[in-house]
Amino acid sequence: MTYKLNYTNELKWNYDFLREKCKEVGIEEEFDEHQFRISVNYISVFQVLHLFFMILHCSLLLATCAQLDLIYIDVSCYTLSTVVAIAVMWTNVKVKSIATLKWLTYVTSGIVAMMIVFVDLMINYYHLHAHQWVLTPVYDIYVILMIYIFFPIPYLFPAMGLAVLVSSMYAGYFVFYLDTKYHYRLGNVTHFTQAIVVLSNYIGLNVIGTGFRLMREIVGRASFLDRHQYVMEDIALRSARAKERILLHSILPPQIAQPIQEEIRNRIKLSQKHHDILDCNRRGFIIAIQMHPDVSILYADIVNYTHLTTTLSVKKLVTLLHELYARFDNAAFRYSVQRIKFLGDCYYCVAGLTKPDPFHAKCCVNLGLCMIDIIREMRAVVKIDIDIRVGVHSGCVFAGVLGAAKLQYDIWGTDVLIANRLEATGMPGQIHVSERTLEMTNNRYQAYPGTKAARDDAYLQRCNIITFLIVDIENNNQFELDKRESLVSVSTTEEIREGTAELLLHEELQKMPLGPKGIKDAILEMFSANKHRESPSSINLEIETLLLHFRDPRLEYKYIHQPDYMLKFSVLQAWCCFMGLSYLQLVYDHDEVEMSYFINIPVMLALSLLLILTWYKRICIWWNSSTNQKPSNFSNAVIKIGENMQRSLIQRICIYMLIMAGYCCIISIILSDCNKEEFQLAHIDSMLYHYEVENLMCFSPWSVTYMVCLIITNSIIFTRIPFVLRIIVSVLVCITYLSVMIHHFEYLVHISLTTNPYLKPEIAHCLMILSTMFTVYFKERQAEFNNKINYKWREELLKKQEDARLADQSIIILLHNILPAHVANVYLTRISKDELYYEDYKMVGVMFASLQDFELTLPNLRILNEIISEFDRILNFYRNDSLVEKIKIVGCTYMAACGLDIRFSSLISENHHRSDSIVQEVLRARRSLASFEKNNAQSENNDEVVFVITTFALDLMRTLWVCNNDYKNFPIDRVIFNANMSVGISSGEVMAGVVGASQVHYDIWGNAVNVASRMDSTGVPGEIQVTEETANILRKFGLLCNYRGLTFVKGIGMLPTYFVAIDSNYEFKYIQENASEHSASTTSVD
Repeated sequence: MTYKLNYTNELKWNYDFLREKCKEVGIEEEFDEHQFRISVNYISVFQVLHLFFMILHCSLLLATCAQLDLIYIDVSCYTLSTVVAIAVMWTNVKVKSIATLKWLTYVTSGIVAMMIVFVDLMINYYHLHAHQWVLTPVYDIYVILMIYIFFPIPYLFPAMGLAVLVSSMYAGYFVFYLDTKYHYRLGNVTHFTQAIVVLSNYIGLNVIGTGFRLMREIVGRASFLDRHQYVMEDIALRSARAKERILLHSILPPQIAQPIQEEIRNRIKLSQKHHDILDCNRRGFIIAIQMHPDVSILYADIVNYTHLTTTLSVKKLVTLLHELYARFDNAAFRYSVQRIKFLGDCYYCVAGLTKPDPFHAKCCVNLGLCMIDIIREMRAVVKIDIDIRVGVHSGCVFAGVLGAAKLQYDIWGTDVLIANRLEATGMPGQIHVSERTLEMTNNRYQAYPGTKAARDDAYLQRCNIITFLIVDIENNNQFELDKRESLVSVSTTEEIREGTAELLLHEELQKMPLGPKGIKDAILEMFSANKHRESPSSINLEIETLLLHFRDPRLEYKYIHQPDYMLKFSVLQAWCCFMGLSYLQLVYDHDEVEMSYFINIPVMLALSLLLILTWYKRICIWWNSSTNQKPSNFSNAVIKIGENMQRSLIQRICIYMLIMAGYCCIISIILSDCNKEEFQLAHIDSMLYHYEVENLMCFSPWSVTYMVCLIITNSIIFTRIPFVLRIIVSVLVCITYLSVMIHHFEYLVHISLTTNPYLKPEIAHCLMILSTMFTVYFKERQAEFNNKINYKWREELLKKQEDARLADQSIIILLHNILPAHVANVYLTRISKDELYYEDYKMVGVMFASLQDFELTLPNLRILNEIISEFDRILNFYRNDSLVEKIKIVGCTYMAACGLDIRFSSLISENHHRSDSIVQEVLRARRSLASFEKNNAQSENNDEVVFVITTFALDLMRTLWVCNNDYKNFPIDRVIFNANMSVGISSGEVMAGVVGASQVHYDIWGNAVNVASRMDSTGVPGEIQVTEETANILRKFGLLCNYRGLTFVKGIGMLPTYFVAIDSNYEFKYIQENASEHSASTTSVD
């Protein structure tokens, strides 16, 4: 049998460990304050109970005593002491300073305890000397229990000291005073054993009280640490989620992000339920697009950008763009305009999108003027010939996201195209606006007629757009000040957030439960105390008032089935109580009950075995830690038995009932060992002939009553047994014992000592039992309530954390579906949104693929969403060797790149296999490459990214062909949608990263990007157009590239371009295949 000794769970319930842990995490002072608050809260319970018992006691004295003049002094002393005790204890409630409360609780507790003991003993002393009444104390057990349970002493050892002092005073009264005055000779064995019985009762009571205080502090510290842990985890989770949400909502508006998050959450739940693998980079065909009928759109284009891409290094270009776009973003934030995205040299944004704004046109015009001012300042600083054209139009847009991967917020619609055309036909350094936009600004700007290019533009003519130019520039000197103020506010917010976390932790720890609502709350409200405290009415509605069980049966079931790691303490207390009972049984054993040893010894052995089983693991760990020895197989078996008892509710209940049955057996033996008739005759004879009857002839009723009080106490405070069962057992013990004593041993009880003159001993016994019962019940009621509230709070927090983790996971998945995983992590952990982040790559293949003649109307956007989603799913097949990264969608153009470092690919594993067509193409290309490299220099490894992106482009064309066949049966306009798509590919040095200050968008820049875009725009539908350098790389992989001719490329001039050879089945043509076909045709001609 192999078993690893693990003490992790038990450590959570180890006093020394919990104390050190509280100090380690820095909540020891908070726990001390909590202990004092609990102690003060217990004061009101003590006051109510003490008042109730004193009223009951005095009422019984006045109602049952024949000589009232003898007990007036008793009633007066009890009344006065009760008033003083309540008044003294009330001073603790009024004190708000913890420093004052620390010493005041000790002083008041000592005063009240000594006063109750003094009154109790002095009344006995008075009646002994004044009226020759020998009385027994009535409040000895009561005051000891009160010290341990309800007195405002927060720590164990001061409470122990006070209880031991009280016990010593009562024991001294029994042993010395009564022995001296009434010849209870200690030298006599009989009297000595009676003294030992009295001492053992007090010792047992202190053991139980000490165990209770120890367990209460252990439970309190464990609950406190649990709450601290959960609160800290919740704070950390909320902080991380806040960062993620801020980052997410800076990219996607909440109204777009939330439905997608909900879809992801549902898929996570479904995958967890069915234990499936979650495909995090895929969404369904749910279209997340909204219509905004009244907005203004601004398009801005940097003039001379193409020249910059050919003259500046990639790093300098990206740094310049970041500085420029960051200032644009800050200006957009100032004028309440939302940036949508930028496309190399094009920057476009919308006003009135997320929130309706009647001044959206003015906001866009002001932003345009500010952008012109910024570009002029930049031109003067960097000494580079750059300018900007701005076009603004007001109208209706569709806004949302398309596709299933790398989601980006975008806008579509006729008015968007109009704004784009206004920018394209505008003048550098001026704002080109439509007539509608100018009217919405109330003609506050100086405007001139639009450009000739706008009047000649076919699209603007078709839409009947009249244009104007605005050249007036506003003063924007305040802009930098606004930016600095925003940065200061951000840092201040971070400091406030840290302080808020500490305040939240303090508030949560202050909410630790102090006790259930009951009589004490009525008393507090009566005296207008603690009105600042939060009303616990909502808590009490969830827990039954009397027996404190959860009204939700499922929650109650989970609560009572928790493991009991303090079972060993309960068994130890039960064992000690049983030893006291056994000693009492031996004292009064007359060997008249022949079966007593056959019952006593097995029960003792059973309890001793339980004690060993529950403590064996802790002993083994202590022993092994000092000797470094592994536990034996026998030890492992014993430990597993003990752990099973801790975990099993049924076994714990069986142990509890076994202990209670053992107690009852011992009490039954003691009672059965008494010959009532013989004792009664002996007692009558002793009174007639004036001699002292043998004291051990029959049991002492008060000794048995004391032991029954211990049994009741032990039965109620036994841990992790259903509270209802413990109350039922204790009530049955009370009723059974009192019934048996009063009805079967009425003479023995009647002649026993009483507590007050002329008070029947039967009433005194009942008062002792009931006071103990109610005291321990209210004690355990407090503890059970606190435990259940802590448990329910823990369950609710776990559920909240699970919901929060689900939300956090959905945000993370969505962020990783917008940005590459490493970029999302960088912006969540290390840098802020307005910092430049870039990565430099020497060889990257860039692809632009555009659908031809596709009008972006709302019905067609649904079709486009499905097509783009199918394109995105192809990305799943390009995740291993050479990662293909989707960059963006621009209108109907799909942009992707291959060669961005594979180490920065998504961290989410994908369990997909490549499609057969891709596998065949890759294998065929590798064979061609191997054959080619035998006669040519070996190609660089980075060149493979060009082949991979070309293969990806061919897969897009295949997918589009499939989509075209699927849509043949749909009622769509065949003129609007067709399967034609042009593709442009280029390769070279690229810089990837994030620029700007508002939205985090991963993009790429460089001459290769610009040329790939031109290859697409100048391409032919159904063809993949590449540059000469790219064609040469593809030839290394055996692909046939056909020369197209010289093609004009804006900003560069005439470039030789090529088409990648593709047959009618969308398969690559290879150089060797073409050569073979050519050779075969030549042979046939010959």
